[in-house]
Amino acid sequence: MLILNEIEKINLPAPHALLYTDWTVIEPHFDPEQLRARETVFTIGNGYLGTRGSFEEGYPQALPATLIHGVYDDVAVIYTELANCPDWLSLLIIINGERFRLDRGEILHYERQLDLRDGVLSRVVRWRSPTGKTLELRFERFASLADLHVLGLRCQITPLDFNGTIAVQSSLNGYPENHGFDHWEQLNQGTIAQGLEQGIWLQARTRSTHIELGMASKMTVMDTDAASQVTDAPGYPTMTMTFSANKGQTIHVEKVVTVFTSQETELPVQAAQTKLAALSSSYTMLLDAHQRVLNDVWQHSDIEIEGDRTAQLAVRYNLFQLFIGASADNDRVSIPAKTLSGFGYRGHAFWDTEIFTLPFFTLTQPAIARSLLSYRYYTLAGARRKAAHSGYQGAMFAWESAATGDEVTPEWATATDPYAEAVRIWCRDREIHLSADIAYAIWQYWQVTGDDTWLRDYGAEIILDTARFWMSRLEWHEKQQRYELCGVIGADEYHEQVNNNAFTNRMVQWHLEKAVAVYAWLQHTFPNQAITLVERLQLTPELLLRWQTAIAQIYIPKDTATGLIEQFEGFFQLKDINLSDYEPRDRSMQAVLGIDETNQRQVLKQPDVLMLLYLMRDVQAVSDDVLQKNWDYYAPRTDITYGSSLTPAIHAILAARLGAADAYQQFMQAAMVDLDDNRGNTTDGIHAASAGGVWQAVVFGFGGIQLQDNGPAATPHLPPNWTRLKFKLHWHGTWHHFDLTPDAHTPDIQGFIFDLDGVLTDTAEWHYRAWQRLADEEGLPFDRQANEALRGVSRRESLLLIVGKKHYSEADLQEMMERKNRYYVASIQSITPKDLLPGGVELLTQIRKAGMKIAIGSASKNARTVIEKLGLADCVDAIADGYSVHRPKPAPDLFLYAATQLGIDPAHCLVVEDAAVGIEAAIAAGMWTIGLGPVERFGGSAHLVLPNLAGVHLSDLQTQLGKTSCKSTFCKR
Repeated sequence: MLILNEIEKINLPAPHALLYTDWTVIEPHFDPEQLRARETVFTIGNGYLGTRGSFEEGYPQALPATLIHGVYDDVAVIYTELANCPDWLSLLIIINGERFRLDRGEILHYERQLDLRDGVLSRVVRWRSPTGKTLELRFERFASLADLHVLGLRCQITPLDFNGTIAVQSSLNGYPENHGFDHWEQLNQGTIAQGLEQGIWLQARTRSTHIELGMASKMTVMDTDAASQVTDAPGYPTMTMTFSANKGQTIHVEKVVTVFTSQETELPVQAAQTKLAALSSSYTMLLDAHQRVLNDVWQHSDIEIEGDRTAQLAVRYNLFQLFIGASADNDRVSIPAKTLSGFGYRGHAFWDTEIFTLPFFTLTQPAIARSLLSYRYYTLAGARRKAAHSGYQGAMFAWESAATGDEVTPEWATATDPYAEAVRIWCRDREIHLSADIAYAIWQYWQVTGDDTWLRDYGAEIILDTARFWMSRLEWHEKQQRYELCGVIGADEYHEQVNNNAFTNRMVQWHLEKAVAVYAWLQHTFPNQAITLVERLQLTPELLLRWQTAIAQIYIPKDTATGLIEQFEGFFQLKDINLSDYEPRDRSMQAVLGIDETNQRQVLKQPDVLMLLYLMRDVQAVSDDVLQKNWDYYAPRTDITYGSSLTPAIHAILAARLGAADAYQQFMQAAMVDLDDNRGNTTDGIHAASAGGVWQAVVFGFGGIQLQDNGPAATPHLPPNWTRLKFKLHWHGTWHHFDLTPDAHTPDIQGFIFDLDGVLTDTAEWHYRAWQRLADEEGLPFDRQANEALRGVSRRESLLLIVGKKHYSEADLQEMMERKNRYYVASIQSITPKDLLPGGVELLTQIRKAGMKIAIGSASKNARTVIEKLGLADCVDAIADGYSVHRPKPAPDLFLYAATQLGIDPAHCLVVEDAAVGIEAAIAAGMWTIGLGPVERFGGSAHLVLPNLAGVHLSDLQTQLGKTSCKSTFCKR
């Protein structure tokens, strides 16, 4: 990103503290010094547009903005940026000729709050005018998620100590600016007559890109009669409603706005007018529809934290800003680095989207993730133009991207000082790892969703064409017999034009590995598409062979003996630094030392090697020892406070895994970056990458989630003050629920042992009828209640319970057992796979796919017969039945025998039983247990109790077991 942006930022004065509830950000006082930063904090949006938290009535030096995805315009030759769209908020209140404004009169009370659960920004002001008139105003606004082209604003006006005439002016301001530049030319405007209601509309077009915008608005006054008037000042259509108000009377004013651009429709102004006319619903109904959609989003994407209200609110705030900044409906746009909340980085997209924000969407809202990745597909032409311009083949994605995918990073950055030299922005030419970052995001999306169709039609082409670029960019060094990448910038932008940056080289190596895998997958699964891409991308056999050969020949600078990775060739020879020598400071180390001196120091803007180890966590085994050594070396040399906002979240994740004491502190630094404005640049917009990093820090760091072949699994590392952490992840079409507590951990389960009756099938009824027939023949008392005591008990023990004190010889007992068995065997001859209980086969299949072993542990001597008739013989690796051991349950022998047959240590076995004696036997064997049936049946002895196996998923079992208490000494925390 632009070096200048980091050089010039210094901290703003300490703000008035915001207040937090679990769902609400509250600003209890108005501080003009924090005006622009708080405009960012109180941004609302809906994935189509974002509107900064500027006041409806305006304020001097305010920076109002409404930014719409994809509405870019050019400042000739200089830059491309998101164009600030016409301001829909304008609502002026005039009391007996005096205009309400916070820079005049006296503020008696002020409170503004953003309700994250409902997506509503509200403000309450009690204000006394310069002439002494006091009124209370309540403002409220929302950008509808139910209808992306609808915006709503409401104001309640209450005179507190006077009667008078009040006029409310509602305007559409067609003269918005991007730091002094107006991107719009006015085309037309007018009035709408809709029954008894009137409205206004505006038509404008961007000056360079010729994107047309249509906006329409109507205003309604309730609770009193009002006279209306429309004025038609050029570029500023205004509707005025005038009414009389009495002391203590509350008047409601509602404003509804519709907006379209030529990106969605050929006639945006007509679309805006038509939409407005069709909105027969009241403001309240529109708001309710919006809230229902947002509440559904929270049902899937929320994170619940108990024990830490500030962290709870901060996490929800960051998630809110992420999903109001992302579009599920427009796959031609990405998420700008500052979302749609400010002018920072001119609305351009970076690697921030794929590496930092996309995992949140991939694992909670995959449709949005697919849309964001599709943006890269539709900008492939721009990436190919950049590669060709630079003298390379394939596709080379732009460091900063806008509408077309062409490079829009400025070549030079000019400081505000008129005598300062311009700074060359080398990122546009040298920070090339982005192409591999995009491939990484595509691969992760595919692994998580199993979306073969998207990979076939879109993702494969991106991965393969960017692989072509890498082969043309790699340099073969004959002397060293290796491929190198020279003159690059890694993730750490404090060091420019280095050779063999470890992050870049390893990501390229990984990229080529996946390109080979994707091509092989295409050939096998979609051969026609493989042929198409071979022709389109000129994938010759020689090129594919070069990819495979190059993978092992790409140089990664590291010490194999110590495991310490050198950030780039020669980094260890740079001058060392002790960052504490420069404290306290209020700016980046690059600003302190200067660009040239920073380039010669072992100081990092953001994690580079550590970022690499984090991204490769599920790709290759990284031992804690190697991670610790690299952490100990690089973390103290990273400018975590003022270097890059991308740093704290990644540090928090790795620190959590290593058990470092500062994990929570670094997490909160990321989580509060905008709420506290702790970097002094919140005015520029939300730190989108940091927001995505916050989600990753919670899920992958504190939640310890690992993405395994069979789904996500948790090994939590909760901060000391968190008593509970809950979230959901979406994996291959299924939601996985995680409910973690401080003592939670995921057991290392390698094998499952299932009881048969009451677990996989229900032969209990046949057993009962056979025993009942025998009891009737012998004149013994027996009923269904007595049968409950036989659950999980051997045949002999069951008979002894039935006969009670009545004396039988051993020969008689044997005959009775054989008789009961004949009755039972005769009845089970009709068993078929239809007699399997719900959920059993599905769970067995998941266990098989996960590479775990399965055994049957049943006291029944007919278990093998039942297994065969159920069609499960090929699903199990071993059967332990009534013939296998002498001692029945609750002795552990049966389950220990099953574990031996599986070749698995008992501590890594999980027993699924429906009987208390079975659970007791499994606990005695030192195994994990799941009891099926009512909780009271097991008396708290089972690790986990479920009603049945219907809808049960393997990863959910692992997570739920992880939060249980130990039941025996084998369980080690």
